[in-house]
Amino acid sequence: MILTVTPNPSLDRTYEVPSLDRGEVVRATGERMDPGGKGVNVSRAVAAAGRRTVAVLPLGGAPGAVIEELLAAQGIEVAPVPISGATRSNIALAEADGVLTKINAPGPELTGQEQELLLDTVRRQSRGADWIACCGSLPRGLSPSWYADLVARAHAAGVRIALDTSGPALLEALREGPDVVKPNAEELAEAVGRPLSTVGDAVKAAEELRGLGARAVLASLGADGQLLVDGAGVWYGSARVDVVRSNVGAGDSSLAGFLIAGGIGPQALSSAVAHGAAAVQLPGSLMPTPVHLDPAAVTVTSDAPVDRALKEPVS
Repeated sequence: MILTVTPNPSLDRTYEVPSLDRGEVVRATGERMDPGGKGVNVSRAVAAAGRRTVAVLPLGGAPGAVIEELLAAQGIEVAPVPISGATRSNIALAEADGVLTKINAPGPELTGQEQELLLDTVRRQSRGADWIACCGSLPRGLSPSWYADLVARAHAAGVRIALDTSGPALLEALREGPDVVKPNAEELAEAVGRPLSTVGDAVKAAEELRGLGARAVLASLGADGQLLVDGAGVWYGSARVDVVRSNVGAGDSSLAGFLIAGGIGPQALSSAVAHGAAAVQLPGSLMPTPVHLDPAAVTVTSDAPVDRALKEPVS
């Protein structure tokens, strides 16, 4: 079982519009609602793979109730943490030419009692979990050290923990030695404070995060593949992708694939790459099922192409 923790979930409303004209009345041609948040997406990907997952979420107000209903309809067990504020609602405007404009709300502020209840819920739900995946930004009220506290508590309970966050929250958590962290290229560059121009730059940055405490680093480099850097060495994975339809949730799908395959070594990296490649070929935020995966299209090697320039360098 994979337990996910999303401290700042959202109800995502997507409106399809012909074009976006500022100051004008824009009439939508379609709309949909989805449960949002990086940990929520990991749970959705795990469930799509036919594996058990439990999602721990602080939920409040009408948006929180809708999120719980939507996840239950997808076969995902929810461990809700009741909060006094309303769960945030995000808006995405999808234009006909493929341009996506997102408006993300800040989310509610959690009280001290709600913060402790969230930690206690994770503790109770983690019994029997193979992994805890903690993902996304922190809501107002939680200090940057909150993830560090969660990592320490998970290790004290003997549970492995994967962390997908950025900024001060990531740097604070590194001192507690998370079992794996999953930055993208931009987050990796931010963590080390310098630009990344090549695969080799990304390898060095991942090694620095290991030096700061991470036991393993699974780095998503977008179209340039993925890296796994751990105590056994460096692996590089890539996959053939015929058509990119949407990259929404692709990194979360990759993390789910990594954890489903055990979360260790090149075999897990291969699963991560396969899940990420399948996700970008699906529309919207759909998560891949086993029939969407193409393991034969994946290549994993210990000979990382360190001199290869990144197609999307990070400054």
